[in-house]
Amino acid sequence: MNNQTKQQVKHYKLRALCEGAIMVAAAQILSYLKFYEMPYGGSVTLGMIPLIFYAIRWGVGPGLLASFVYSALQLLLDGGYAYTWQSMLLDYLLAYTVLGMAGVFRGKRWGVFAGTVLASVLRFAVHTLAGVYVWAEYMPEYFLGLKMGSPWIYSPLYNSIYVALNMILCLAAFGVMYRPLKRYILGEDIRSQAK
Repeated sequence: MNNQTKQQVKHYKLRALCEGAIMVAAAQILSYLKFYEMPYGGSVTLGMIPLIFYAIRWGVGPGLLASFVYSALQLLLDGGYAYTWQSMLLDYLLAYTVLGMAGVFRGKRWGVFAGTVLASVLRFAVHTLAGVYVWAEYMPEYFLGLKMGSPWIYSPLYNSIYVALNMILCLAAFGVMYRPLKRYILGEDIRSQAK
């Protein structure tokens, strides 16, 4: 590897790191602007958008790393509802880190939309498991007018509300942003510089 190639690789990594830091900061700020908050945790925000955008641009590895940093910030700064290590692990560290899996659709024309759905489904699955294994003792007798007899019914029902709303908000935002920012969402600017 010649000197110029080494410099390009170094520049590429530095750019990924800087963009990741900016997207994590943007996600953290957007997470404070809550449209709706569930009574036992979970809220509707625009915080997923920068993380999914970043994962789609840079791929799974950088996306998971940025999402993990965001998850740690959420745990420390959100004043969340975690009270056991299992809750910290599932409801924060794992549930937000999986957003980086959107990066499996990197470079695909429809990738930002499929990535949003995948990230939301994975987040929903993790929150649902946390609801079943950690929060089951707090399950109300009735939820949404339905009698709750099992955490396997209550947890998916509860978590689907805010995760689905977050997914819809992200899809709508990417629908608006896609045309003017398509080159950046697809990472074409990165690949053209890497050549």
